[in-house]
Amino acid sequence: MTKILLMRHGHVEGIDPPRFRGRLELDLTALGQAQARLTAARIAAEWSLSAVYSSPMRRCLDTAMVIATASGDGQVMPLEGLQDIDYGDWQGHLHSEIAAQDPQTYAVWEHAPHLVRLPGGESLQDVVARTADGLRTVLSAHPHGVVVMVGHDSVNRLLLLQCLDQPLSAYRRLELSPCGLTEVDIDGADIRVMRINETGHLRGPTP
Repeated sequence: MTKILLMRHGHVEGIDPPRFRGRLELDLTALGQAQARLTAARIAAEWSLSAVYSSPMRRCLDTAMVIATASGDGQVMPLEGLQDIDYGDWQGHLHSEIAAQDPQTYAVWEHAPHLVRLPGGESLQDVVARTADGLRTVLSAHPHGVVVMVGHDSVNRLLLLQCLDQPLSAYRRLELSPCGLTEVDIDGADIRVMRINETGHLRGPTP
């Protein structure tokens, strides 16, 4: 059995007010760094890790490195399947800006995102294909053990929908916080989601 610890990177600028971050390179804020340390301590206290994978984006790599250093040899393996969604023409813009510039497309994105191809970017279906390939890569390399996968809000939602066998129309029904822990046990065709977006460890004293 493979236990996947799926998590989002720590806090960055552009979460509030919301901005389409996507492929923008962003550093963790001081809060995000503290969240990474608390999460690393939580993981190190309970699990012995087989591997740590990360989106190739810096905010994920930095989060993953803190975890890998606390739990082992500090090795992090970039995984393209965890790469954030390509927002195309919307990247870097505030949600409020896009809502004013392209209200029709933005409304569909908010209420039926599975029906949208982002202008100049990806669709949710594109991201599903990437994340599924990424998960297959991890399971093939680690048929047993505990593996951390550090990704992004959108990517992790789509991975979790696949594990729950839910439609893409349920995309907005999941809430994944920075450094929240989601635990999934996969044993062949048997998939069990043990917890979603656990954040209790983030209320502890910063190590």
